[in-house]
Amino acid sequence: MYEVGALLVYDTTGVCRVDDIGIPEGMSLQDKTRKYYKLSPVFGSGTIYIPVDTRVFMRPVISREEAETLIRKIPEIQEEDTCDIHNQKVLEDHYKASIHTHECEDLVQLIKTVYAKKRKLEQRGKKTGKTDQQYMKRAKELLHEELATALEIPLDDVEGYISGVLEQQR
Repeated sequence: MYEVGALLVYDTTGVCRVDDIGIPEGMSLQDKTRKYYKLSPVFGSGTIYIPVDTRVFMRPVISREEAETLIRKIPEIQEEDTCDIHNQKVLEDHYKASIHTHECEDLVQLIKTVYAKKRKLEQRGKKTGKTDQQYMKRAKELLHEELATALEIPLDDVEGYISGVLEQQR
């Protein structure tokens, strides 16, 4: 069980803070003994109530050291060749599976994959599709939220931070 104040990655919502643990007041619940996490998205708005014993994915945010290691490892993470996937449903399922692993390295791979695909398509005078754009955007949001939290930097500074670290490695 997580503690109040813990920072978690909650499913595909992103980084959330545990604000409270208990039985929510004013909710019509069938089981009044079941405890709930009250979560607040760190980079969004609203409140999420989720049973403590839920099967929905939750894990602690990576540590600062893990974030720094991941960033240094970015050049080694290989993109996949998705140019041959012409069926949009298959492509979407592939991208969705990458996001649902909830692993930062898989998010980096998805982002790099779409960037590589975009470059190849631009060389032929074409544009990336909506599916590619949507999933790259979501992968970047999830990755940057977690990195910003782990590194304790503003969300808007994540790209610059990554670029700075990678520049120093060259």
